[in-house]
Amino acid sequence: MQYDSAKKSALLAYLLWFFLGYLGAHRFYLGRIGSGVAMLLIFLVSFPLVYVVIGMLGYMFIGLWWLVDAFLIPGIVARHNSALIARLQG
Repeated sequence: MQYDSAKKSALLAYLLWFFLGYLGAHRFYLGRIGSGVAMLLIFLVSFPLVYVVIGMLGYMFIGLWWLVDAFLIPGIVARHNSALIARLQG
């Protein structure tokens, strides 16, 4: 019962990734707080700088990171759920 309430869902992670991935929402959900904060800060700093073109570099970096995360999400979810099982068993 504890496992069901604490496990992470790949479907929910992908929904967050698709709709709010540029803000790092999927990383916050998956417990990757540091990288989630980094994505959020890059977005927030790039937003006003887009008017002087340099902000586009931040957006391109986030876009690349967002694309790579599409392939990383299943592994992150599996590692989290496996660690949860191990923690609950012993």
